[in-house]
Amino acid sequence: MSTQVHAALDEGTVREISESLDEPEWLLETRLEALEALDGLDMPSVIRTPGREWTNLHDLDFEGFVDPLNAAEDKDRVGPDGVEVLPFAEAVDQHEELVREHFGSVVDPQDNYLTALSTALFNTGTVVYVPEGVDVGKTPPASSPAHQNAERPANAGDVKVRTRMNSRSLFNYTLIVTEESSSVTILERQSTGEDVEGEARSASDSASSAERRSADSRAAEPRDDGETASGERYYSGVVEVVAGENSNVQYGSLQNLDEETYNYTLKRGHADTYATIDWIEGNIGSRLTKSSVETYLKGDSSESRIVGAFFGHDDQHFDVNARVWHEAEHTTADLVTRGVLNDEARSVYEGVQDVGSGAWDTSSYQRENTLMLSDESEADASPKLIINNHDTEASHSATVGQVSEEDLFYMETRGTDPQSAENMLVEGFFVPVLDEVAVDELHDDLQDLISARLRE
Repeated sequence: MSTQVHAALDEGTVREISESLDEPEWLLETRLEALEALDGLDMPSVIRTPGREWTNLHDLDFEGFVDPLNAAEDKDRVGPDGVEVLPFAEAVDQHEELVREHFGSVVDPQDNYLTALSTALFNTGTVVYVPEGVDVGKTPPASSPAHQNAERPANAGDVKVRTRMNSRSLFNYTLIVTEESSSVTILERQSTGEDVEGEARSASDSASSAERRSADSRAAEPRDDGETASGERYYSGVVEVVAGENSNVQYGSLQNLDEETYNYTLKRGHADTYATIDWIEGNIGSRLTKSSVETYLKGDSSESRIVGAFFGHDDQHFDVNARVWHEAEHTTADLVTRGVLNDEARSVYEGVQDVGSGAWDTSSYQRENTLMLSDESEADASPKLIINNHDTEASHSATVGQVSEEDLFYMETRGTDPQSAENMLVEGFFVPVLDEVAVDELHDDLQDLISARLRE
């Protein structure tokens, strides 16, 4: 376990963050308890194969780029009528009991080392509150015939939150609470701004990215020379979703942070009876991403869909997890992830479908596919089924492979140059995921980011 970061932190730092946000005593105590717990917590679990740990989080130089007192960002928030979209501090002021009830109810503030670190230091956030009966519309998946003719309510609109990171580190927190028979779509985007606050530089910091990394450096292996390279950053995002009875939540995120950023995100939801939580996650940016998207199906007839896409190049590294726990009867889950790797990029995927003993009449499906465009790229996948009830319909699959030479040859014989042929195959590879994205704006933005990554 890394202990570098909290050697540079103390109770005074946490109190200063809390005081700047004018937080109540209970929230300060939660932060301080998380800080105190760091010494005894492990890093998030990662996939290990014989003789290899795919993602090394222990040696990250947190002390070099975690600077919580110099956080800076540009954040835009918009939402439809009837839905409250508030900065976290403002939500605590206006809805303290609501926030106190649900904060940390889905994601344990001490779930792991990085979650506790985020709890102690988070300095920005958003609360989305949808009161009972407020329906701002849920769009069927693009692959559904109903998508084209879907009619959304008159007050329909999406909650949109854009975060541009302008500092060495940023700890972001999102809480979404939907009451009974409500519906909402939330779109979050993360990117890196042009100005970075609190960035310490030295003579060695001026070296170019190419000079800083050796030819065989890998995204999962942080710098080991005792220095932090200019521009290296850390982003942490924790998302909690509390979906009330018969409510619908669609949450989409597009991560396009710059490629000097280490990115940790944990998104987790609790779905009540007849509730639906659908996740869409696109990962394009960052140097290293450790991402988990998870749903607990706690109420009878609750549902969840987790759709993911990533496209890595250079020495990017993506560690992606999709997990669902079936804890009630008649629950349904569908996990779909596709990723493409080029150059020396690496990915590792773990998908878990856990069916509890009381989860009768369960349906659970999982598909993960990774396409490698380079002989130097690497990928591994570990889909898992944990079945504790025989009344279950479940399946899982995962594939890792390269572009078919036969397909390339076929296209080239019909006049397509090799690079264009490869690009067309990549675009076609992502279609099954894009077809699952119900929100047109998110669909188009993800498609644009994928297209921008293609080579001419």
